[in-house]
Amino acid sequence: MRGMFGGCGWWSTCPIAERERGGLPASERQALYNAVAKLQAIGPALGYPHSNAVQGTPGLRELRPRGGRSLWRRLYRQVGERFVIAAIAPEAQHDPRRFKRACTAASRRPDELEE
Repeated sequence: MRGMFGGCGWWSTCPIAERERGGLPASERQALYNAVAKLQAIGPALGYPHSNAVQGTPGLRELRPRGGRSLWRRLYRQVGERFVIAAIAPEAQHDPRRFKRACTAASRRPDELEE
């Protein structure tokens, strides 16, 4: 799996999620980067308001840049012993349809990459 994801230690990022992040405005890309840095520093214990479980999608969590004030999220879940950032999504209340679509993609991507 190390060759399929960028990252180190206990986390990694799907290449598709990195491409999705690249389509955002620079300020939002930086906010998402800062959220990942916080996750790296604190680890899986990072809690609310910076990270939260995604309701209705077991095992999926969202990184919440700016303590939840950003309109964008990084969706991640555990795959084996690693946490994989699998998708970029709009905030759920701002764009529920696209958030749900991103959750579906995030749930499938790490499994597809492991095959």
